[in-house]
Amino acid sequence: MTSEPSQSQADDKSTAGDQGPLLVDSHCHLDRLKLDQFDGDLNAALELARSRGVSKFLCVGISLDNVERVVSIAAEHPDVVCSVGVHPLDVDSGLADVEKLLELAQKPGVVALGETGLDYYYSTETREIQQHSFTAHLQAAGRAGLPVIVHTRDAREDTIDLIREHGSPEHAGVLHCFTESWEMARAALDLNYYISLSGIVTFKNAAELRDVARKIPLDRLLVETDSPYLAPVPYRGKPNIPAYVREVAEFIAELRGIPYAELAEITTENFYRLFPRAA
Repeated sequence: MTSEPSQSQADDKSTAGDQGPLLVDSHCHLDRLKLDQFDGDLNAALELARSRGVSKFLCVGISLDNVERVVSIAAEHPDVVCSVGVHPLDVDSGLADVEKLLELAQKPGVVALGETGLDYYYSTETREIQQHSFTAHLQAAGRAGLPVIVHTRDAREDTIDLIREHGSPEHAGVLHCFTESWEMARAALDLNYYISLSGIVTFKNAAELRDVARKIPLDRLLVETDSPYLAPVPYRGKPNIPAYVREVAEFIAELRGIPYAELAEITTENFYRLFPRAA
């Protein structure tokens, strides 16, 4: 067993001169990053990612309470954009109806609604509330002409049914941090959705997900960290940071037998196609 690289080793590996093709971290929670190793400086964490070729960050909102924070982070950093929405596990903290979501969508830096969706793994008591919230996000996104960032866990059928019933094919979205079956991925792809993969794909117990990763059409694939959660191998168990999206991309490129540069270029193009406001 090899030991995990230290942060200084990661820095050495990731010099600006070796940054390679440009990448996007399509889903991160910059307001929740653990910044001890960066002396509390968010820009230092972003600078490490930039030195590894990460050219854009999508800071994802999860509740009404953090709307202003994600918007302010996007305003403070030219290469950061944001989304606003209510996570299915945060519905108890406050819901947003269609009109409220349309209002939030007008804030500067906002390129998507979400993350929203359904999570029956952690919470079954709030199923109806989650479905109501998800429906509102889908309807508001269609009216606003924005994509939707969808969290789904143990709710395959309901997630697809609600997207099919209330979503907009022209302004679809992404199933982020995807961990479900190929059948669900295929159903989402048929609805014009993208699939985003996180560091989970690098985990030893993720054989089924790696099979899905091989099958996703390249023009519908995104990469993300979901930081500060789910750090990829070799950093698993440590706080995740946007710089580690490179490990995710390198792993998927090797998995699919294509050059890293090609994977980086394609996923970046896909990001701007899905989130045109980010340009």
